[in-house]
Amino acid sequence: MSINIKDVLKKYTMVLALIAVVIFFQAMTGGKMLLPQNLNNLISQNAYVFVLAAGMLLCILTGGNIDLACGSVVCFVGGIGAVLMAKDIPWIVAVVVMLICGILVGAWQGYWIAYIKVPPFIATLAGMYAFRGLSNVVLNGYSVGIDDTTFLNVFGGGADCYVPDLFGGANFNITCLLAGVVIAAIFTALVFRRRIAAKTAGYSVGPLSSDIFRVVIISVAVIWFFFMLSQYKGIPSSLIWIGIVLLTYAYITSNTTIGRYLYAVGGNEKATNLSGIDSRKVYLFAYVNMGLMAGLAGILTVARATHAEPTFGQGYEMDAIAACFIGGASAYGGEGNVFGIVIGALLMGVINMGMSIMGVEPNYQKVVKGIVVLAAIIFDVMSTKKKK
Repeated sequence: MSINIKDVLKKYTMVLALIAVVIFFQAMTGGKMLLPQNLNNLISQNAYVFVLAAGMLLCILTGGNIDLACGSVVCFVGGIGAVLMAKDIPWIVAVVVMLICGILVGAWQGYWIAYIKVPPFIATLAGMYAFRGLSNVVLNGYSVGIDDTTFLNVFGGGADCYVPDLFGGANFNITCLLAGVVIAAIFTALVFRRRIAAKTAGYSVGPLSSDIFRVVIISVAVIWFFFMLSQYKGIPSSLIWIGIVLLTYAYITSNTTIGRYLYAVGGNEKATNLSGIDSRKVYLFAYVNMGLMAGLAGILTVARATHAEPTFGQGYEMDAIAACFIGGASAYGGEGNVFGIVIGALLMGVINMGMSIMGVEPNYQKVVKGIVVLAAIIFDVMSTKKKK
């Protein structure tokens, strides 16, 4: 039952880094970093990072490929939705149109990448410029407001975009805390169910102490996080969308055929083609999926801001890419998982919020984020060299 400290440090390097960064900013901000309202803002302000990073992960898995256009697509799609709702189009119709537009953009870029063999960097760089320009065309260079209360509440905008407390708590959201307990219980059950199933099937399983350690740490963190949210307004609707996206992509990458194909193409594309898998379809899937996530991120972005404007989405692609690489996705492809991008997105969000609370100049914030991303890439390169 002993825990191998060396293995824990190696496996959870970025988790420990996240904890260290949180402690640092908590001390430097005089305890403001972990106030319930700030934790709520951390999730709401960075919802787009989680969503885009989930899509970006699939692109990176195919061989370290990225999508530079997703930030512009967020603006383009958000602008289309805002204009439609401004013309009294039902919000549900507007949402469907936004998601379809995102999928079509992904298919457009995926076609050039998968079938014409245009390098992803070039194809999406062209898209970044093109869809930024189209965003200005759609919005006519102006901000377009959104006042549909239902749309805002469902997708994380306005003052009432929170899950109501079913128990009527005045200053403490009991429903929120119970949700955290239930999530921790489900996670615990799944971990040990998978372990029992693997052992029954005759597969080799790791030490029990490792699973117990992981379950205890994650369960405590989840319950504490929901306890803190309970002291503000409870669960923001944007957190529900984040949860849906992350759970979906965790399942896709670990339990589906297309998930295995993504890892296979990134690991060795030639061998994958020789085994009968059409890597072109895998590339197309990855970029169509990226377009869908850009569409959802566009919806969440304009909902939180309660309007759309031509400058939205600038730098979003960099935040998503950074979250993936910081979370352990390999720059060479074939490696990475959803748990890693969660850690990467949280780390980027904590750094952004911590430096903002401290009053650090925005230019220096970019310097710090650049250094963090470089450090993550260096760590990946050094790890790859050691394996070889």
